[in-house]
Amino acid sequence: MFSAINRKVKRFVLRQQKKKPLVLISDTTLRDGVQMSGVRLQPADKVRIAQALADAGVHSIDCGFPAAGETECEGVRQIARRVKGPTLSALSRTVLADIDLAAEALEPVSPLKRAITLFIGTSPLHRDHKHEMAKAQIIDTACRAIDYAQKHFEIISFGPEDASRTEPEFLFEVYEKAIQAGALSIGFTDTVGILTPAKSADIVKRIQDNVASMDDAMLGVHFHNDLGLATANSLACVQAGANIVQGTVNGIGERAGNVAIEEVIMALVLHADEFKKGVTVNPRALAGLCSLVAELTGFEPAANKAVIGRNIFRTEAGIHQDGILAHPDTYLPFPPETIGAGPVELVLGAQSGRSAVRHHLAATGLDVNEEHVELVLGYLKGRPHNPADYPEIDEFLERLQPYMADDLAAALETRTKREAG
Repeated sequence: MFSAINRKVKRFVLRQQKKKPLVLISDTTLRDGVQMSGVRLQPADKVRIAQALADAGVHSIDCGFPAAGETECEGVRQIARRVKGPTLSALSRTVLADIDLAAEALEPVSPLKRAITLFIGTSPLHRDHKHEMAKAQIIDTACRAIDYAQKHFEIISFGPEDASRTEPEFLFEVYEKAIQAGALSIGFTDTVGILTPAKSADIVKRIQDNVASMDDAMLGVHFHNDLGLATANSLACVQAGANIVQGTVNGIGERAGNVAIEEVIMALVLHADEFKKGVTVNPRALAGLCSLVAELTGFEPAANKAVIGRNIFRTEAGIHQDGILAHPDTYLPFPPETIGAGPVELVLGAQSGRSAVRHHLAATGLDVNEEHVELVLGYLKGRPHNPADYPEIDEFLERLQPYMADDLAAALETRTKREAG
């Protein structure tokens, strides 16, 4: 009797949540992200990242996979003891011992914030070669695990591994049985990152149309980036009705990585008129969050990485520099303070023009004229000159070195050392 009432209450709360114009951001940096080759995080590092995620306002954190080993389990335990706010979840196979271990690791967390995500492969490849199970066995195993998990967890998610390569009719059946068994959210996983936006949106629509109990569960999506389409796929699914997007900070993860949550968040923030759904994450926290993850994982995003790459607010091109000096918005996708970054960097190099040179010379406190500007510009563009004719150029270059492109700054430093020696 109590169980039935409890389920009704949970379903009612869930339905109310689904009506809100929100996309819930679920972070899996500490689980799927750290599966990236070469990334090693100690429990204390995971706590720092989890706390930063909580401070940023993510809805839920996939804290780890306790069955993967003692260090992994300890990381989940420490997060459970020290991080408050988001829903804290652990990953588990549909294995009873895994579920018990996840429950033990998350024991300090309030039942209303403690969750488990159960997974089992559902595609023909996984059924035949990994699990050696028939379709009925997959469903039975999943449902038994969900039923067992309810002894420890109020919040249960179920994600079929390799869902994007699973026969749609079987996928719908698995989802339906999982929701009936007690799953409050189901996940669509593009485990090997093969989908396009149109196909992603289509399957999300079909799930909602063909899973009879879909009103009683949240629908999340989890994309990998093997074709460079993870962000586009996630956004297409949001437009198609997905409630949750799961990804990682800086897009780290196996192979080409996961969808980068900072990209999804900024797309939703900047195009609220199109998606008509907000997020609970504070965009101003993104630069600091991404920087922290880069520091602790040792994986520095490419300079041209979307949203948080070093070059987003950094330019060497003269036309762009001139425009930015006239008005920053001319060549910026959004002001750097939007994500807690900045300032804008006008790099002096071979592509620079007079405006940037004049700007930096003036900023150093020098009383400059156009001849000085031409002298510096000539150096940057490699035009020959006789230093004896223009002794003041050395002072100009020394003051401007911090603003120079890396190669020019290094060359100037080498020259200075050589002359001094």
